Amino acid sequence: MSQHYALILAGGSGTRFWPLSRNAKPKQLLHLFDDTTLLDQTITRLQGLIPTENILILTNALQETEVRKVAHMLPPENIFAEPAKRDTAPAVALGIGLVAARDPKATMAVLPSDQLINDTESFQSVLEDSFSIASQTDALVTIGIKPTWPCPSYGYIERGSPAQLGFNPTHEPFEVSRFREKPNPELAEQFLRQGNFAWNAGMFVWSLKTVTAELRQHTPELAGFIEELESSTDIHQTIDEKFPSLTPISIDYALMEKASRVLNIEATFDWDDVGSWISVAKYLDTQGDNNQTNDEITEIESENNIVFNGRKQARIALLGVDDLIVVQTEDALLIANRHQADDIKKLSDQLPENLL
Repeated sequence: MSQHYALILAGGSGTRFWPLSRNAKPKQLLHLFDDTTLLDQTITRLQGLIPTENILILTNALQETEVRKVAHMLPPENIFAEPAKRDTAPAVALGIGLVAARDPKATMAVLPSDQLINDTESFQSVLEDSFSIASQTDALVTIGIKPTWPCPSYGYIERGSPAQLGFNPTHEPFEVSRFREKPNPELAEQFLRQGNFAWNAGMFVWSLKTVTAELRQHTPELAGFIEELESSTDIHQTIDEKFPSLTPISIDYALMEKASRVLNIEATFDWDDVGSWISVAKYLDTQGDNNQTNDEITEIESENNIVFNGRKQARIALLGVDDLIVVQTEDALLIANRHQADDIKKLSDQLPENLL
């Protein structure tokens, strides 16, 4: 366990859950379901699997203060803010370099901070197998989600034959044939029928030896950056000087789609990326005619609405309205058609700066 590390990616914007979320407080820092945040839950899920001192968080300057409040159980020096926005590959490379500076023989997981997973036991079992495979082979391991419907909003992983390892983990890994970009609805239907596809959840496990060798071959710029971090005498100065000039590119394009060998383990745990207010609504109480809410409301002849009250001293009342999303905070009120939940992020182009 002492050579197991986790990098939690905790950046992103707050546009999909406006007005509750803001640029300084996006989804993973919100209290959407109870008195804990998704970031807090992500850290808690790792307890007993990865030493607390080996959990690193990467965020940005806007969110650093709030992230430090939530992640108060971690050593302060384990939380880093990117000096510039450079997409996921440079961010992951930064995390690899930070781990390499501590232990070049480590095996590490890369995990998003904004996913809802309740079955911690199954999650840890899958991650244990992933660490075991990554440390004993030259493969990059990705954890995929079994599709429950033909979603066109996710990337997909196409699985090939079962992997031949020489040992038998609890969760059988498969060779990855290729990564597929977000498909149109018809292609997503085809993926679902074929049965050998998984949703790409952005969860990866690899040994530093393997991932740095792959980056050296396919993305030398990032490999060079990792080497600079590993040998740096002032890691913060190196990050500030070198990171902003890195080419923005996603980790899938920079590494996963080009790597020599990628294995996929299908998750046995529950998973929700909580992508919109529609997703949140599934976990709220139901009142009246399918009105989903986090608070008591008054409603007459109103159905299929989502109500989230972030201003508990105020009462929300509905009269003769259907299919709405109503979100109230101290300084803003959202009223939207629930069928346009994915378009809420477009409001950020029109809103005043103080509300973003």
